[in-house]
Amino acid sequence: MSDLLQLYQEIILRHNKNPRNYGRPGSFPHCASGHNPLCGDQVTVYWSVDGSCLSDIHFESQGCAISRASASIMTELLAGKTTEEASALYEEFSAALKNQGEEPSLGEGFGELVALSEVRKYPSRIKCATLAWQALLEGDF
Repeated sequence: MSDLLQLYQEIILRHNKNPRNYGRPGSFPHCASGHNPLCGDQVTVYWSVDGSCLSDIHFESQGCAISRASASIMTELLAGKTTEEASALYEEFSAALKNQGEEPSLGEGFGELVALSEVRKYPSRIKCATLAWQALLEGDF
């Protein structure tokens, strides 16, 4: 088993079992939901905007471990980022997942999300990995 594949499995299991920022916060000015009809995943993302930056990002989900792990990582990775920075990170992550050729090289600042690039080997699961991101970025800011 490759090191990246082993890391992929460990990260998914860890974030699925103990997701970061999971649950509906007491108050939230923004929220958006997403649904994956292929596998039934559902996610709702809650957030605030402090100045021009995303803050206090939380989520609730029902679905697979990949979807939950990606949402959990997203809540940590995007805190303090502008919507433009968040969108750029999503675009790079999404492109890496759709890359069926060589190993994707995600730039600096992707943290544990790099391990989720292994999802590219399972095209039917790409929507699982991007669901929370799409919900947040399609939300009303």
